[in-house]
Amino acid sequence: QVQLVESGGGLVQAGGSLRLSCAASGSIFSIDVMGWYRQGPRLQRELAATITSAGITNYVDSVKGRFTISRDNAKNTVYLQMNSLKPEDTAVYYCNARVRSDPSSWWRIYWGEGTLVTVSS
Repeated sequence: QVQLVESGGGLVQAGGSLRLSCAASGSIFSIDVMGWYRQGPRLQRELAATITSAGITNYVDSVKGRFTISRDNAKNTVYLQMNSLKPEDTAVYYCNARVRSDPSSWWRIYWGEGTLVTVSS
């Protein structure tokens, strides 16, 4: 089994910054893509940003230029630096990772339980 634990959420004023962290632990042989998804009030879960093991990043248009995703492969940890936060960024942010537990196993997707980010106007 693999566990993803997020941290770093909280309440911040518009224009402020937060840094989210997500650490993966458990039976891990290799991690491919890691990412952050978010689900705002009465909205569907959407991708915010992803990063491959080689460091290639992808962002949803609404966060480009404000959010930066990064990862520490040695620590199996992914980060999301969020700057210039807006009220519409308010959401539960979920960490996601594509993991292989041993060389012969299939890739599996794991999710964290989420961390709440609230941006006040």
